[in-house]
Amino acid sequence: MPRVLIADKLSPAAVAIFKERGVDADVKTGLSKEELLKIVDQYDGIAIRSATKITADVIKAAAKLKVVGRAGIGVDNVDIPAATAAGVIVMNTPFGNSITTAEHAISLMLALARELPAANASTHAGKWEKNRFMGVEITGKVLGLIGAGNIGSIVADRARGLKMRVVAYDPYLSAERAQDLGVEKVELNELLARADFITLHVPMTADTKNILSADAINRTKKGVRIINCARGGLIDEVALKAALDSGHVAGAALDVFEEEPAKTNVLFGNEKVVATPHLGASTSEAQENVALQVAEQISDYLLTGAITNALNMPSITAAEAQKVRPWISLAEKLGSFVGQVTETSIKGVQIVYEGEAAEMNQRALTQAVLAGMLKPTLSGVNMVNAPIVAKERGIMVSETRQPQQGAYEGYIKVTVDLGGTTRRAAGTVFSNGRPRLIQVKDINLDAEFAPNMLYIVNEDKPGFIGKLGTMLGDAKVNIANFNLGRSAPGQESICLVEIDEPLDEKVLGEIRKLPWVRHAKPLAF
Repeated sequence: MPRVLIADKLSPAAVAIFKERGVDADVKTGLSKEELLKIVDQYDGIAIRSATKITADVIKAAAKLKVVGRAGIGVDNVDIPAATAAGVIVMNTPFGNSITTAEHAISLMLALARELPAANASTHAGKWEKNRFMGVEITGKVLGLIGAGNIGSIVADRARGLKMRVVAYDPYLSAERAQDLGVEKVELNELLARADFITLHVPMTADTKNILSADAINRTKKGVRIINCARGGLIDEVALKAALDSGHVAGAALDVFEEEPAKTNVLFGNEKVVATPHLGASTSEAQENVALQVAEQISDYLLTGAITNALNMPSITAAEAQKVRPWISLAEKLGSFVGQVTETSIKGVQIVYEGEAAEMNQRALTQAVLAGMLKPTLSGVNMVNAPIVAKERGIMVSETRQPQQGAYEGYIKVTVDLGGTTRRAAGTVFSNGRPRLIQVKDINLDAEFAPNMLYIVNEDKPGFIGKLGTMLGDAKVNIANFNLGRSAPGQESICLVEIDEPLDEKVLGEIRKLPWVRHAKPLAF
């Protein structure tokens, strides 16, 4: 039974999901790093929120770990490169708190427009400063949306309902999607110049860090109001303070800060700033949703192989997993085949997906090919980290999709470039779901992959099969299956023999001495 550590507080319903699905879940919250390091090797999965830090040290200590699930969007507390290198999938739940976060951004915008926090504090203090708090209407104002993804699109919808005009900057926003959202797609400089309110809804990356820099803030319209419910570090806080002090920026509403928990901040104490302690996802509905989602996602992966909302692997639905699993198995075995018959460094790999295979999750299949190809020479390689390992070794990867052209409904063909020579194999999945090898070096054959096999390249001469069979029989090696293909009579031939147990090196040496044998190698799948 898979074991999962729930390291941060989640809804009891999430714990119930794990147990109902057949996953052993231990709830141990508030662990120190040292305590976590002592027990993490016992678990196949870890469910967290924002408190627990899954560092490189934790991942290194977690020998069995397969998946980390973050109940929420941000994964700043997970070392994703280290997880990827270790073959650990990292998931989040980007949609469970989307509405809640979008509503919080709208709430902060309204509070900022009418100076509600300062007016509230003044009234509670017994003052009646009716003329002091002169707000602005949002009707007809321009809302500048930086980031029009899931949360940003919800904000746009709500803002349009409040009769605002929405302009959006997002390099990934298509013209068609912008039209569907009812927003005007613009470049960042135009947004800064036109917006009365600016709200940020982008992840923290090298490209988005300080996207509202001092220079960007100086290019905004005088009197602009800025809202950030996304991530700390998107705004240069020192530059924002200067713009508030000068009056260029009329106000700011921030739910996130560059350093959290934010016990002190350069913006604190300024009446023009509305500040909340990272409450974007803090509703009972959102917390329940993300907890249930992360429990379902981790369980699905550990029990069925389904991958949802992964940050370092392609997503594979539970339904898709059942269909694609035989093709992933084929892809990995083809990669393993070319990897095992290759004795020099690989320069590149070309993968052709035809027919039914071309309709599958290409990224998952390619990662399976790379994993199989690299495993014979490198330990610790799997589908998650194989692309990184291949890139580190300068292996160029190319992929081609094409419609069905031959007798098979679908097949995968893998060619490795060794720098002057190549190794090539193709396979398909039969109706029984079993992967089959159908071509090696452009020679047609039909063979199942087996735990122990013998691969021989030889000249097609009479008597060879008899000599080989006799030699294996004398060595007490039982032949389970024998598959043969040839380029032409008397020319190059390929022999794939399934045997019941691994071949002794002495026997292999004798086989290599047989007449007409050009190459002989044991294979394991």
